[in-house]
Amino acid sequence: MKQIGVALWLLFLPFVLFTAQAQESKPLSVDVLWQIERIGSPQISPSGEYIVAPVTRYDMDTDKGESQLWLFSPDGKTQRPLTAEGLRASQPTFSPDGQALAFISKRHKDDVGQVYILPMNQPGEATRLTSVPTGAYGIKWVGEHIYFISKVWPGKNWDDIAEQVKHEANSHVSAHQWNALPYAQFDHWLDENREAHVFRIPATGGEVQAVTQPLNIQLPRSSQSASSYDIDPSERYIALVSDSLNDGVSPNNDIFLAEIGATEATNMTPQNRGNDYNPMFSPDGQVLAFQRQLITGFYADTSNLVVYDLNKKTEKVLTEDWDRSVRGLVWTANSRGLFGTIDDAATSRVYAINARNGKVKALTGETNFSGLSISNNGILVGTNDSFLHPAQLVKIDTRNGSTTRLDTFNDALLADVELGTYESVTYKGYNGDDIQMWVHYPPGFDKSKKYPLFLLIHGGPHGAISNGFHYRWNAQTFASWGYVTAWHNFHGSSGFGQEFTDSINPDWVTAPYADTIAAANWFAEKDWIDADRMVAGGGSYGGYLSTILLGKEHPFNALLIHAPVYNMYSQMSADFAVHAERFGHYWEKPEIYRDISPHYYADKFNTPALIIHGQKDLRVPVGQSFELFRTLQSRGVDSRLIYYPDENHWILKPNNSVYWYQQVRNWVEQYATPGAQ
Repeated sequence: MKQIGVALWLLFLPFVLFTAQAQESKPLSVDVLWQIERIGSPQISPSGEYIVAPVTRYDMDTDKGESQLWLFSPDGKTQRPLTAEGLRASQPTFSPDGQALAFISKRHKDDVGQVYILPMNQPGEATRLTSVPTGAYGIKWVGEHIYFISKVWPGKNWDDIAEQVKHEANSHVSAHQWNALPYAQFDHWLDENREAHVFRIPATGGEVQAVTQPLNIQLPRSSQSASSYDIDPSERYIALVSDSLNDGVSPNNDIFLAEIGATEATNMTPQNRGNDYNPMFSPDGQVLAFQRQLITGFYADTSNLVVYDLNKKTEKVLTEDWDRSVRGLVWTANSRGLFGTIDDAATSRVYAINARNGKVKALTGETNFSGLSISNNGILVGTNDSFLHPAQLVKIDTRNGSTTRLDTFNDALLADVELGTYESVTYKGYNGDDIQMWVHYPPGFDKSKKYPLFLLIHGGPHGAISNGFHYRWNAQTFASWGYVTAWHNFHGSSGFGQEFTDSINPDWVTAPYADTIAAANWFAEKDWIDADRMVAGGGSYGGYLSTILLGKEHPFNALLIHAPVYNMYSQMSADFAVHAERFGHYWEKPEIYRDISPHYYADKFNTPALIIHGQKDLRVPVGQSFELFRTLQSRGVDSRLIYYPDENHWILKPNNSVYWYQQVRNWVEQYATPGAQ
C-alpha cells in the first residue's frame, strides 16, 4: 500500500510541479514594468575594449529614478557598475584613446550637471572638470578638449552669469515674459534672454573657451543636444545647426561651418527651406554628413543623407531615391559608410549605407534596434528590444546582422512572467490600401473562445508603432488583462514611404478614421472576437482620433482619450502650430480647421470616455481636455477626467503611472468584460 502511494505521488508530482509553476507565473503588470532596469544607449571605446551604458532603476517609495553607468565588454564577460548608486550619471563619452570616460553628473554641491572624468585604465574616483554655473550637457570629447553645451546670458562673463543664476534662484517673482516665439518646448518654458552655445575645456582642466558665441549664432532655441553640433577630428572645424531666419514662428534650421576661433560661419544649406540637421564629420575629417528634409513645417518629411566633401566643396544627396528616412547614424571607422537604425515598415532595423554611392543594405530583421556605437576596429553595439522584452545590450555582426547579447539585466525578474503572443497582419484600409497592424493575444489565448478587443491608436500621427518594448502603453500589459490588443499603423504612419506618411495632410480625419473602422471590422469578422465587447483609445494624436470617433459612427463601447487635441483653434496655444507653416493659419484657411477640429462634431458625442491629461503638457495644453470634459458632461455622456498637476504629455512618475494603468483597466473593464467567453 505504501509503495502504491509513493507511485501515485510520483505520477502526481509532475502535475503538482506544473501547477506550482503556473501559480508562480505572473502577468506583465504595471508593477513589473516599473521593476525593469532600463538600459540606455551604449558607448564603445575607440579600441573596442570597453562598453559603457546608463542603466536606470526606479524606486516606488521615493517615486524617483536614478541612473548609473555600467561597464560591459564585447565578449559578454563583464557587467559591473562603474559609477556609484544614488548619483545620477548620463551621456558617457570616451576619450580618443579610450583610457578615460567623460560623463555628466550632479553630485556633492553641484546645483546643475557638470562634466566629470573617470580613468578607465587605473583605479580612481571621478573628478569634476567643469564648474559652469549654467550647467553642461551634449558633450563630445575630440582631440585634447571636451566640448559641451550651456545656456547662457549673452554679453555676460561667468561671474556675471553666476550672479544671475543666484539672483533668479532667490527671486520671488514667478512671471515669465516673452516678446517673440518660441516660448515653450514640450514641458518647460523657454527663457528668451538665454542662448544655447557650444563651449570647450581642455580635458586636463583649465579655462572654458566659447566656441560659437564669437560666431554670433546660437543653437536652435527650442532644443539642443550633442547631435546639434560636431567637431572634426583635427579640432579645426565646428559644424552646427542654427536657425538662419532667427524666427521662432517658422524657423529654418541650417548647417553652419566655421573654423574654431573664427568670428564668422558659413551657411552650408541656404538653398533649402526645410530642416538640415545632425552634422557628423567622418573619422578621416574629409566629409561632413548631415540630414535634410525638404518640406517646411512637416516634421515627418523624409530625412535624406547628404555628404559634403570638405576639400572639393561639393555636396551629394545619397539617399534621395530611397523611400525611407535616415536616423540613428554612426560613421564606420574607415569613413566609407554609415550604420543607422531605420524606421522601416513597423520595425527599426539596422541598415548599412555606402557613403560613396548611397546603396543601402538591411542587416537586421524582426525586432527594434537603437543607440548604435562603433569602435575603430569595427565592433558595432546597440540596444535591441521587442514587444516581448525590454532593451538588451547587444553586439551586432556587421556582415549578417546576427546579435550577441552582452547583458543579463531583468532575466530573473522576467523569468516567471507569462507573456502572450503577437503577430503582424495586413488588412485593407482607406482607398483599399494595405494597412499593417500588430495583434497581441492574451496569455493562454484559445481561438475557440471569444475575447474582447482593445484597439490602441498611436500618436504622432507620423510615428509608427514598431516592434519594441513600450512602458507607457504596453500592449502585452493590456493583453494580460484578458483583451486581444492591437496597434494599427494607419495612413500617416512613418516607415511606409513618403506618400503614405504625407497622405493625411492636411486632412487628419478621413483616412485614419477609415483605417480604424476597417481594423475594427477586421476583428469583428474573427470567430475569436466578441464584437459586442470592443473598446479603443489613444494619446496625443491618438487622443485626437479617439475624439473624432466620439462624433462619428463606430463600434466601440467606450473610449480612452489621453492628452487629446480637441479644438484646433485653441491648440494654437501649444509649443508649435501643426498645420500653420505649411497650409496656412486658421484665419487664412478656415475650411481646413473647420473640417478636422473634433469640437465641431460635439453634437454627436454619446460614447463614454475616460480623459487623462497632465498640467505640464505644453505640446497639447491641458485646456483641451477640460474643454472636452465639459462638453461631454454638458451632453450627459458618462465621462471621467483624470488630471495630473505634475505630469507632462506623458505620465512618467512611477506611482502616477501605476494609477494610470489601474484607472484605464477599471474603465475598459466597466464597458467590455475582460477574458474569454
